[in-house]
Amino acid sequence: MLTSEEDMEISSLRKRGWSISAIARHTGRDRKTVRAYLSGQREPGVRVVAEDDPFDRVEPYVRQRLKDDPHVRATVLFAEVGGLGYGRAYPTFTRQLRDRGLRPHCEACSSSNGRAHVDIEHPAGEELQWDWLELDETPWGDKAFVLVGALSHSGKFRVWFSDAADQAHLVVGIDEVLRRFGGTAKRWRVDRMATVIKPGTNEVQRSFVPVAKHYGVTGVDPCPPRHGNRKGVVEKAIDYLTQSWWRTARVRSPAEAQASADRFCVDVADARRRGDVTVGELADTETLLGLPAAPFPAEVVVVRTVAANALVSLWGNRYSVPPGLVGGHVQVRWRLGVETADFHAGGVRVTTHRLAPRGAQRTVRLPEHTAALENVVLARFNTAQPCRRKLNRPPSDTALALAAELLGDRGVDPIIDLDIYRQITEDDTP
Repeated sequence: MLTSEEDMEISSLRKRGWSISAIARHTGRDRKTVRAYLSGQREPGVRVVAEDDPFDRVEPYVRQRLKDDPHVRATVLFAEVGGLGYGRAYPTFTRQLRDRGLRPHCEACSSSNGRAHVDIEHPAGEELQWDWLELDETPWGDKAFVLVGALSHSGKFRVWFSDAADQAHLVVGIDEVLRRFGGTAKRWRVDRMATVIKPGTNEVQRSFVPVAKHYGVTGVDPCPPRHGNRKGVVEKAIDYLTQSWWRTARVRSPAEAQASADRFCVDVADARRRGDVTVGELADTETLLGLPAAPFPAEVVVVRTVAANALVSLWGNRYSVPPGLVGGHVQVRWRLGVETADFHAGGVRVTTHRLAPRGAQRTVRLPEHTAALENVVLARFNTAQPCRRKLNRPPSDTALALAAELLGDRGVDPIIDLDIYRQITEDDTP
């Protein structure tokens, strides 16, 4: 293919009387190529297709199929056109679908990609977005729920690791995130989570209304159905947190993960640039509402298994229970803002512990539990000498007699008469 400049050059040389061979040698082109451009058979900048594209023959069929069903899979279409004589590979087929724009755009099913959209203005301190990040695989083996809160104006976000996503754990996470922000925006925006919004409606759950009133927000706004980009600030924060921190975080427990995430938010996430300022500097310009002195008194209930040492693991610490509960399950009830937790078994409160700081790796034992466990362990001690295991002890006469009764005739040794045997041998002698 010749460029426009090359086409002008060969035309000028031809007008000067140059032969086609001389022009070909001068330009380094083939003589047939030069002749085709001089005769007008080819145009500069237009590449000649070596052979007809086989997709051209099946394009009307593919176009009609996608008109009838915009969601038909490319694999199905490929199998159909293969039966119509299309012999190219599947990647080539899908590339033709994309390059020719044959699949119609479906607004109802598509995400924000391909839609007409506009950036939403978020006044400073006006909105705080919430969403859950679910981590199915963790280094400690249990699924983790991470509540992410992001200020819509600045993009500043904070997180809280939780072991459940029910309403009580949500309230705990909200309080923890707000304490890290040092305040709250005027309104909250949430996904259509059932713990906040009544399913199928835009109404806030009656049980969540006191939570919003406690923290002084003026309203809780649900995202419109299938409009995830309406809360794009928190979704972008989740994507950034997952790819930039979680994928490479060296953590072995929820407590370590929480501490590492807190450092990441302050040291790395807040240092992101937003024009001439950082996210942290932009967030400092937001005026947030003050927080109540005490958190909302949500009651958290979790179930734990009692270990062999009569200890229950809870939020990075271990607490004692009566030794009779070893191997069973206890229900731990804790009210947000209270420094103690109650341990129940069979619907009865068996003990109360003062909670240690989360992740402190402390063992908290009550004296009465220690004494009871010592009594159980001592009661199982045995001072008798162990049995000797290398003695020769064949079956006794009594055991042999019982065996003979079981065997019957099978247990009697056969009697061989040698005279009878000699007589038989003599009769056989010729």
